[in-house]
Amino acid sequence: MKEHVRRASLAVIFALIVLTYDRAAFSADSATPALLTAAINENALITLAGNTRPEATAANDRGAVADGFAMEHMMLQLRRSPEQEQAFEKYLDELEDRKSPNYHHWLAAQQVGERYGLAEQDLATITNWLKSHGLTVNRVYPNGVVIDFSGNAGEVREAFHTEIHKLEVNGVAHIANMSDPRIPAALAPAVVGIVSLNDFRPRPTNQPRPAYTFSDYPCGITGSPDCYAVVPADLATIYDFNPLFAAGYSGQGQTIVVVEDSDLYNNSTADWTTFRTTFGLASAYPEGSLSQVNPGDCTDPGVNSDDVEAAVDVEWASAAAPNAAIEMASCANTITFGGFIALQNLLNESGTPPAIVSISYGECEAESGAAQNVAFNLLYQQAVAEGVSVFVSSGDEGAASCDAGSTNATHGIGVSGLTSTPYNVSVGGTDFGDSYAGTNSTYWSGSNGAASGSALSYIPEIPWNDSCASGLISSFLGYSTAYGSSGFCNSSRGEEGFLNTVAGSGGPSGCAKGTPTNDGVVSGSCAGWPKPSWQSVLGNPSDGVRDIPDVSLFAANGVWGHYYVVCFSDVSNGGSLCVAAPDTWAGFGGTSFGAPIMAGVQALINQRTGSRQGNPNPSYYALANTEYGTTGSASCNSTLGNGVASSCIFYGVTQGDMDMNCTGTQNCYTPSGTNGVLSTFNSEYLPAYPATTGWSFAAGIGTVNAHNLVMAFGTTGPTPSPTATPKSSASPTATPTGTVKPTPTATRTATATPTPTSTPTGVPKWLNVTPSAGNFGKVKVGKRKSVTLTLSNPAKNGSPIAFGKPMMTVPAASPQVFGFPFSVTNCPARLLPRKKCMLNVEFAPASQGAVSSAVTIYDNAGNANQVIPLQGIGK
Repeated sequence: MKEHVRRASLAVIFALIVLTYDRAAFSADSATPALLTAAINENALITLAGNTRPEATAANDRGAVADGFAMEHMMLQLRRSPEQEQAFEKYLDELEDRKSPNYHHWLAAQQVGERYGLAEQDLATITNWLKSHGLTVNRVYPNGVVIDFSGNAGEVREAFHTEIHKLEVNGVAHIANMSDPRIPAALAPAVVGIVSLNDFRPRPTNQPRPAYTFSDYPCGITGSPDCYAVVPADLATIYDFNPLFAAGYSGQGQTIVVVEDSDLYNNSTADWTTFRTTFGLASAYPEGSLSQVNPGDCTDPGVNSDDVEAAVDVEWASAAAPNAAIEMASCANTITFGGFIALQNLLNESGTPPAIVSISYGECEAESGAAQNVAFNLLYQQAVAEGVSVFVSSGDEGAASCDAGSTNATHGIGVSGLTSTPYNVSVGGTDFGDSYAGTNSTYWSGSNGAASGSALSYIPEIPWNDSCASGLISSFLGYSTAYGSSGFCNSSRGEEGFLNTVAGSGGPSGCAKGTPTNDGVVSGSCAGWPKPSWQSVLGNPSDGVRDIPDVSLFAANGVWGHYYVVCFSDVSNGGSLCVAAPDTWAGFGGTSFGAPIMAGVQALINQRTGSRQGNPNPSYYALANTEYGTTGSASCNSTLGNGVASSCIFYGVTQGDMDMNCTGTQNCYTPSGTNGVLSTFNSEYLPAYPATTGWSFAAGIGTVNAHNLVMAFGTTGPTPSPTATPKSSASPTATPTGTVKPTPTATRTATATPTPTSTPTGVPKWLNVTPSAGNFGKVKVGKRKSVTLTLSNPAKNGSPIAFGKPMMTVPAASPQVFGFPFSVTNCPARLLPRKKCMLNVEFAPASQGAVSSAVTIYDNAGNANQVIPLQGIGK
């Protein structure tokens, strides 16, 4: 059975009461200016705009709930004065400034309230007003900006002038307010709004591995019978955790809190224990532990359909920091999301707050409501002030977070309000590019190690994208475009299995504040969170708003044959019994894996530095700026795969996109046909969004080399090597590397070329390829014909063009009619200015008729990667 800890005993509750009185005394002494000066007039009301769900429509309305309908633990979000907010922001900046006397001088919740909370007079005015309407004030939080209160629907209607109705949305019953709340105008200077008056919850950001019924094989679109599933040993190999573990950095003395609204399946740690035992973590790292807390003595949620998210988070946080203590903080959903209650209570307890928090839930800004967006922003802001690092999954919907779970994007570009604040690390998602390149055997062993591992090295990465709008998927399956009547998204195969909004999320904050005029669409008075000063790096746009993600990690759910293995025994909720080999266990993807894994990386950073770090983003971006400079890093380009430089802290993801299929008129490019693709302009194909050099909406500053990041954190120079091994009670053993199935030997794929070991001083602008398309004409079945492509560096001087490893690929197919002859190329590893070389491509038709494909050339030029269409006719 799980260890069950209640953080708030009666003694702690008593202490909180005492602290509340202490805060009152302090506030009086410090004379915090009152914001509320006018008398309350119940007939002079203002509307708290932007706080009605788009689903609250007449078509969905099933009538009002009874007046006695209980509404527990509503949260009234308050606002500071502009002067207080400015002072608080200044202090937060000083926390990260090594020259400031406030550097890493973290505050307690009580201090946050004393310095930056509302005046006690204002809090008394608001609580008395709530009580005057029959509502019960459960708690005024020490931070001085949140009040927990309860009541019933009749009391809410009487106080806030909005009715709570029953709704039916897509066959599911819900409740929600039918109009924006209204309050006396005299309270407006201090009140943002009610965090939630509905039961539409943020969604967990995990995606089950789908069954690819359109293929003869179960392992994605390549048609391969072999899956390349990721287990902890693979994670350690691919992202270079092993040197850290060997040096003793595995999470000793660190605690990672994962925030949930469900208990683990069967209220048991059995699956977590099986996961760690099966994959060798329990024996090698015995200090690792798991406990559950209900912060602030909140109601235990029990087991619900989010138990899968809880399993993902506790298992994969432990995979990244196997000697750390994993603490699952969960509260039951009320009218407020249980995860919000859990984190609010954690950050406002009288003891030391957690140093690291992971959240794997999301809800788009334009649907969350203005008050909920502000609430998460201020909650994470308080976390940073207390030295807490908050990691939040970016989402699983590409740039269409208001269309999660839909077959088409219809609301345009939008991001999750839980991940778009300036105070959290937003973690995006990638896939591995070896299946697209046909190089599985280069990166995966043909057999598994003792802990089911078989990854051999770092693997090239592409944005995770399951949609027909993916340029890589459409080209791999023989389509020149994803859009248009002849494009993949309008083909029978595309419509059968690839109309979805499933991809790693990213995009600009667009509706964190204001009110949309179109439900769920960035419109009207919508505005995003302002861009933080530290988010300035090559590739990040000058758009004035917070952009996500910050970093990315592998997150795919199997479209290219790669996914995560999870021990999750709830068979009624998509799980599998963990009694046989791991290849029979449940398979999942989603950015919900990246958040706890990055939290684990941060635990290793905290262990090495000996201190909590608050918001680590300023340090991440400073390191990225050093690595990428003004032109990008040729030697840290992810397409180089196992040829990347050993000094890379981040791997720049530059191939592929996270584009989604769409319909309608919101950011949807549809030149012809029914299904379009998400684009920043309706009239032009500008996909939302491609991977690019440096930072991108598709992958942030890239994925990480965990060892190099941990060792370099706190510096902006080269990665230092560990010089001492910290004391550990366990001696970590070597971690094997991982998949589930042996890898077949690929045929007719590109040969690898050497990868440069030195870093050029700049990135060349262009690689010319002529001809721009390979037309083989008619070739007899059983015969072969080659076309020679000339590759040239037109620059007169400057850096050479560095080719990737592999240098080029054509998509795998059965039969493989396009490929490379024995004498494929005379290109060197680096093509100097004014030099050229040759690349031969071969066509060997297996049947009569026209066929097309493409060859992709990997390099570090400004126009990389080059995709050259191929076509031929078998006769």
